[in-house]
Amino acid sequence: MLKGKNAVVTGSTSGIGLAVARVLAKDGANVLINGFGPPDQIEKERVGIEKEFGVKAIYSPADMTKPAEIAAMIKTAEMTLGSCDILVNNAGIQHVAPIEEFPIEKWDQIIGINLSAAFHAMRAAIPGMKSRKWGRIISTASAHSLVASPFKAAYITAKHGLAGLTKTAALEVATFGITVNCISPGYVWTPLVAKQIPDTMKARNMTEEQVKNDVLLAAQPTKQFVTVEQVAALALYLTSDVAASITGANLSIDGGWTAQ
Repeated sequence: MLKGKNAVVTGSTSGIGLAVARVLAKDGANVLINGFGPPDQIEKERVGIEKEFGVKAIYSPADMTKPAEIAAMIKTAEMTLGSCDILVNNAGIQHVAPIEEFPIEKWDQIIGINLSAAFHAMRAAIPGMKSRKWGRIISTASAHSLVASPFKAAYITAKHGLAGLTKTAALEVATFGITVNCISPGYVWTPLVAKQIPDTMKARNMTEEQVKNDVLLAAQPTKQFVTVEQVAALALYLTSDVAASITGANLSIDGGWTAQ
């Protein structure tokens, strides 16, 4: 049980991040959620977490491209909730283009949000974790932290970097009761993925099933999407005492993608 623990989950107003925030709250943790979206929808999710699980939930609009705002977000958790015991680095964006056509501003933005933001959040959260001799840091990487695909240079560079950052941080804090791991999902069924399907159907002249099986799930041997609940359950396990010896790990949850 995580009663008495406080968690910060970035990119948690929808998708994987929201599922992780909810499962941590269900297990008793107070949570700080973060991300963009319609204010009324974010407030609905925040209030829903409090009412459903009987914990405290707060929201930070911190921009993950701005180090000062990231540090302030961790400070908010420490001041309002009492601590930041669990940090889940989940915020991420994507852009697809050949290297020679890749917009420089998109490269900078993806590296900033998908990689540098995790560093800045760890940098701000680790001192408090060290002082309490307990902490859990979990980052959402990707199957693309282990293998590459064309036209995703920034995303794959960031996710490979996140795996390296995880290993380095794990070694630095290994004697302080802090574990640092990353989870690498394959294609996860989220609203963002669902929204891509109609455009892909039109562009490729395919049926919905063809898009799912021949495009999105082409690399996943199970031909099944990973669910947000499955990713969240793995994150919850990593916060538990029985997972205290798992650190510096990159855990695949990708339907066999990276086994090939």
